[in-house]
Amino acid sequence: MNEKEILEYVKNHPSGKVKIAITDIDGILRGKYISTEKFLLVIQKNIGFCDVVFGWDANDVAYDNASFTGWHSGYPDTPARIDINTFRKIPWEQDLPFFLCELINDASYVCPRTLLKAIIKKAEGMGFSPFFSQEFEWFNFEETPQSVHDKKFRDLAPLSPGMFGYSLLRSTLRNDFFSALFDQLHKFDIPLEGLHTETGPGVYEAAITYSDILRAADRAVLFKTGVKEIAYRQGIMATFMAKWSEQLPGCSGHVHQSL
Repeated sequence: MNEKEILEYVKNHPSGKVKIAITDIDGILRGKYISTEKFLLVIQKNIGFCDVVFGWDANDVAYDNASFTGWHSGYPDTPARIDINTFRKIPWEQDLPFFLCELINDASYVCPRTLLKAIIKKAEGMGFSPFFSQEFEWFNFEETPQSVHDKKFRDLAPLSPGMFGYSLLRSTLRNDFFSALFDQLHKFDIPLEGLHTETGPGVYEAAITYSDILRAADRAVLFKTGVKEIAYRQGIMATFMAKWSEQLPGCSGHVHQSL
């Protein structure tokens, strides 16, 4: 879709809202819903995004040694740009319009996406065209946020017990979830080359189709959030933590790089 078609889609979406997000320094999406009216106002200009998301960790604990933002600055709104080229429809939210943002002007140096653009420009200046892709492994549990909290994050119930990598049986066991991942991620512009079980209870592994490095990075951060959201709707909790039990294999990931 071109820009005109995207704007028309946003205007005509019955929800009356748009979802936007920005990537923090831990690679976690931080975002919100804004009204269609607000989106149409700021898409041609800039939007303010509270810079606290670049001043705290994954548990919302403020860094005590940060110079970019902090209590000394009052965590103000910082100018950001909505990248219309990142437009997607969220298939598990009635095709709600979605966009990624990035910091601009003096604050841009702390924004991972803006930094990556600078690195791309440098690489292209050296005669390189970077193409990347990611593989992710992650754990899936028959749990909810409330149940894992009540259990104090112990004795969790994996999607399936025991070890069984590359299992066709396990992909059939919860095929509703397995198929939803493949199909809905593809509709969210995160096409997968492969999806299979990995060694360990409830472990899956997915390989994202390669692309230019900026799109690959966008897909990587959106993949992790997308998997968790799809899992929630299936009564499953997904986590990309490296290891949750001393007695079981851990999880990892791979970055494939071509210049």
